[in-house]
Amino acid sequence: MSEKFVTLSDIAKRLNYSTVTISKALRGHSDISHATTKLIRSVAEEMGYTPNFMARNLSARRSNTIGVVVPKIAHFFFGAIIESIYDYAFNHNYEIILTVSQEDAEREKKHIQTLLSMKVDGIIISITQETKDYEIFNVVRKRGVPLVFLDRVPDIPDISFVQVNDREGAFQAIEHAINLGYKNIAHFAGYSEINIGMERYLGFEEAMNKYKVPINKEWVFHGGFGEKYGYDSFMKLYRENNLPDLIFAVTYPVALGVYMAAREVNLNIPEDIDVICFGGAEVQKFLSPPLSCINQPTELLAEKSMEILIDNINNSESFVNKNIYLPTELILRGTCIKFNKKQII
Repeated sequence: MSEKFVTLSDIAKRLNYSTVTISKALRGHSDISHATTKLIRSVAEEMGYTPNFMARNLSARRSNTIGVVVPKIAHFFFGAIIESIYDYAFNHNYEIILTVSQEDAEREKKHIQTLLSMKVDGIIISITQETKDYEIFNVVRKRGVPLVFLDRVPDIPDISFVQVNDREGAFQAIEHAINLGYKNIAHFAGYSEINIGMERYLGFEEAMNKYKVPINKEWVFHGGFGEKYGYDSFMKLYRENNLPDLIFAVTYPVALGVYMAAREVNLNIPEDIDVICFGGAEVQKFLSPPLSCINQPTELLAEKSMEILIDNINNSESFVNKNIYLPTELILRGTCIKFNKKQII
């Protein structure tokens, strides 16, 4: 038999106070003396009382909850983002309701509808690689719920977002590779419909054009941000005996797929084929060899997103949308640190 859920009325009966007094004491209201507040909180804890947020939402203008929608959770980038969001929320007296779209646009839409029904104070979202219909975001804004996009941003006007300078970071990676001597460079570019895929490709293209290095269209792939896409793209080129000297992967999972494929066909990184990726992860230093990357400041991305959202929540009448681009950093480890000519397969 399950234990009874302890209510304000239960505590009131136990102490012979009104439910209003109990409620005020638990919320730290100045109307209640320190001694009475201390007593009520002590008894509430003893009885196993926990706040009923759903009931509170019905009577309060704020829920002190923030909804978060991310495409993946088993992914270092989003895992680090979520951890930092939780830390920031805790320090500012907010609870996080986390949802994961699994790169499914319909699931993303349903999660947003659920968060709205739960009366969250605001939403932070990184859209899926399949998101093309933006009407749900208009619904959020019409409801007056603050909304901030993080990393993956839809192409719609008058929104707040925080992302890194994807184009500049990609340019930096390719410029570094070209300066080492690489000319035969492939780009596993992800989805060009999503801002991170498009901008990282444009940075790749800009660097290649600046240094007059021809872009081989057979070495440019569009179509995913995960390990399978990296693996499949590599294997296609391998079977065609058409591998480049260096692969620039749009994300760390794509690069991991390249590592898996190279190991499967007994090619060594970086001696037989070299790799650099966009997106840093502490785990990358444990790969063999450690993977060089364009690092994204995950903690700062999360903090700025929360900062903007809470500003919007607190100042809804005067708030002006903010667009923030954060700088990236080239981190060199065990790949793309010297020129290696590809061996004949």
